[in-house]
Amino acid sequence: MSDSTTDFSCLDWAKGDGLLPAILQHWLSGEVLMLGYMNAEALAQTRASGKVTFYSRSKQRLWTKGESSGHVLVLKGIRIDCDADTLLVQAAPHGPTCHLGTSSCFGDAVQPPLGFLAELDALVAQRHAERPEGSYTTSLFEGGIRRMAQKVGEEGVETALAAVAQDDAELLGESADLIFHLTVVLRARGLSLSDVSALLAKRHNVRSGH
Repeated sequence: MSDSTTDFSCLDWAKGDGLLPAILQHWLSGEVLMLGYMNAEALAQTRASGKVTFYSRSKQRLWTKGESSGHVLVLKGIRIDCDADTLLVQAAPHGPTCHLGTSSCFGDAVQPPLGFLAELDALVAQRHAERPEGSYTTSLFEGGIRRMAQKVGEEGVETALAAVAQDDAELLGESADLIFHLTVVLRARGLSLSDVSALLAKRHNVRSGH
């Protein structure tokens, strides 16, 4: 866990009578998970423990998300808005965030369109670590890197053929297969879609002069 480069001394606690709204965001997918409130003590405990902690206005005390359910939010970073009166807290959820069982307190339909790629990446990582029996992903990992690489090659050829000779549905289907198998082979090498995304962003910044 690491905070973003943030000067917490600039926070305007007075504006909200000692409380700041804290928007919780999934650190990989960008999904908005919930809204809570922090006082200075809750912020300090969040940073010290690595588990997101709020000030509960109803209970009038500090409240660590998941203290009863076990569905904690592991801190990944904190940002401050331009007026220094709102926090953006990026976290890794362990289980559903909402008490209703959904990933977000705003329902399950708020994930950004590309956000599922992060979920897929995390699922493949879990399969790599746990190797559940009967899982196709497990069979790929246990087949070895050469077999995984072969599948990426096969799916790449099928995607190219679909692009020139088949309809959009076939192209989408083959593209999905390619991305899945690429995610698996990356994980087998200790890499992830996040690493690919970071490299693409780096190339973009270099080429655009940023």
